[in-house]
Amino acid sequence: MAVSQVSAMKSVVAGARKNLGFTRLAGQQEAELVPQDEFRRLLSRERKRSERSGKHLLLMLVDGKAIGANSERIDFQRIAQALLPTIRDTDVTGWFEADAIIGVIFTELGKTDINLAVKAIENKVMTELQAALKPALLNRLFVSFFAYPDQWGGKKSARPLDPALYPDLLEVERKKRVSLLIKRSMDVVGSALALLAFSPAFLILPIIIKLTSKGPVFFRQQRIGQYGVPFVFLKFRSMFVSTDAKIHEEYVKRFIAGKVNSVRRDGNQKFVFKITNDPRVTWIGRFMRRTSLDEIPQFWNVLKGQMSLVGPRPPISYELEAYDVWHRRRLLEAKPGITGLWQVDGRSKTTFDEMVRLDLQYSRTWSPLLDLKILLRTPRAVVSGDGAY
Repeated sequence: MAVSQVSAMKSVVAGARKNLGFTRLAGQQEAELVPQDEFRRLLSRERKRSERSGKHLLLMLVDGKAIGANSERIDFQRIAQALLPTIRDTDVTGWFEADAIIGVIFTELGKTDINLAVKAIENKVMTELQAALKPALLNRLFVSFFAYPDQWGGKKSARPLDPALYPDLLEVERKKRVSLLIKRSMDVVGSALALLAFSPAFLILPIIIKLTSKGPVFFRQQRIGQYGVPFVFLKFRSMFVSTDAKIHEEYVKRFIAGKVNSVRRDGNQKFVFKITNDPRVTWIGRFMRRTSLDEIPQFWNVLKGQMSLVGPRPPISYELEAYDVWHRRRLLEAKPGITGLWQVDGRSKTTFDEMVRLDLQYSRTWSPLLDLKILLRTPRAVVSGDGAY
């Protein structure tokens, strides 16, 4: 390549870096920090790339908020320069929070033991920082690590996710604050009216449930809500007590894995999310499930703010153990709901992957008007009973 071409290319690259707003820090080597908005966009992109490749990424945050304002600029220069030997060309360095927290995305870490990788990187980072910074300054830094895919939900690790890995989702909430306020208002008014309208059911169904089988009127179960936060999910009890949940757990895991045999109706393939002819269900339970009357108590979950009228269905903790990483986005991008696109378009007769895609489609296109359209379509889906068991 000619010298003039090389010079031209360098000028283009330099111009692109300037346009992106890179912060160049002085020193023996250049340390370029991606601006906050761009860094968070790249973090979102790398998460999705990790979902497809199955390889870990690691987010390191160096929090300098405790550093005095008078020395902040100089201190961050030193910090960034000290991090340079620990960062590969494929990694991303930038402002996680402008002029306060430096972030580094270590990409493509492979399928190695992530705990060992964190330990190795942490040791190297701390060694460099100790060599470059005075102890008084080092003691005011807070260095933290977040691995992705992160472990949350499920029986083995029932805890919410680390918000540091999902700043883009929190930013969406901030931008849609007014729409979310409208959605919450719709939830409060709608759930209160529904509980009032269905109040006779709270008098009649408990009597029938008690007369037909022993046990409590309400079925309480821990479900996983938005961001992996567990909550107690309410339904009218439709099964005999002391039934083995293992039947449902094994069935759901096979369904998620695409291993449930399909049946045919009118020449169309049909995949059922719920067990048909479940021996654990009482006769009144079958009626309530087919008419969705068993779900009336969930309006209380909506009124409390644990669920919404419209959104993805909240999974049981053991379902998360069978999820692919991308499946979990259905619980990140929207609050779980009583009804949703899956219920009105699929109603338990679609594959799990298709169900998740419908949930993600909802979260991408969500608006109060879309919620209203789904709510208006729900009674027809319930009355038809197609796909409900």
